[in-house]
Amino acid sequence: MIKILVAEDQAMVLGALVALLEIESDFEVRATALNGEIAFKLLKEQAIDIVLTDIEMPKMSGLDLAIKIKEHHIKTRVIILTTFSRPGFLRRALDAGVTGYLLKDSPSEKLANAIRTVHSGGRSIDPELALEAWTDNNPLTDNERLTLKLAGEGMTSKEISKQIHLAEGTVRNYLSEAISKLDANNRIDAYRIARQKGWL
Repeated sequence: MIKILVAEDQAMVLGALVALLEIESDFEVRATALNGEIAFKLLKEQAIDIVLTDIEMPKMSGLDLAIKIKEHHIKTRVIILTTFSRPGFLRRALDAGVTGYLLKDSPSEKLANAIRTVHSGGRSIDPELALEAWTDNNPLTDNERLTLKLAGEGMTSKEISKQIHLAEGTVRNYLSEAISKLDANNRIDAYRIARQKGWL
């Protein structure tokens, strides 16, 4: 049996996914979580073969969950099931060690096949999205991405500098670089562009 944990913050979607997966005779949904934080706690308590997770969830996103799984060397494979067909998200997911990436409008048999493929050591990535991901490069550095994300969440340069322990002038430089690279009008415009691309 393939032991699965499903992390999805929309209760109705979570219930539908569990019902869909349990139709398969070789799948067993061992646990469910409404956010990445709960999912990570459950993963430390029991052996799970596959984590099926959404990207955007409260407290800890699916991408952050995948990063923590990788950092803590937890022996489980991650498949992201999302509505986001943004190549930037796929690039970040692959960097985080994700081996499956499917869109929520995929046929149910495609999901079942992806779980079996990933469980057996393979990868299952939407081919059109994969091609787009390698031609749409993120120009932002990690520091530019972080400062832009915090600025987009409403923090001032001074607040950002305190949070990430950098000089205020350095923070302003990172934001200026991000605005320039994205050909944006200001930090909010740059944040919007980067979000649309899946780079934040």
